[in-house]
Amino acid sequence: MNAKRRRLFLAALDPLLEPGERVEVTTIVGLSSVSVRRTAAFAAASALLSGGAMAVVPTPTPMYLAMTDRRFFVFRANPHFARPEEHLMTIPRAGLVRTAIKERLLNSSFVVSSPYDQQGLKIIFPLISRRERHLIAAALPVAA
Repeated sequence: MNAKRRRLFLAALDPLLEPGERVEVTTIVGLSSVSVRRTAAFAAASALLSGGAMAVVPTPTPMYLAMTDRRFFVFRANPHFARPEEHLMTIPRAGLVRTAIKERLLNSSFVVSSPYDQQGLKIIFPLISRRERHLIAAALPVAA
């Protein structure tokens, strides 16, 4: 994340932090995956409908993720400007576990879950966020 994005994200995050809470990691992630088959089908259909003039490829909305010493914060990122748009969720860090890291050609991911909730949150890291992925993965134990 470049300095301008980080500065704007930290400014939006600051009012939500508790006294003494430290931000440890900030990064841009995806929180949903789009299958290759569905992407190819959508691109082919849009190319066919436009007479070959264009092909549209769906992509997940980028999200800002911050990990503090106590919680995770997720904000919707504006895809055109370097600023967070909306605070979506706050997740307490205590008790969270993760799956093993799945490496792919252009990204990597793992699922974060809580023993108190049956749903997990799949976090997809772009290739350039490998350092941040390692920091977050090191802070969360692997689920047994």
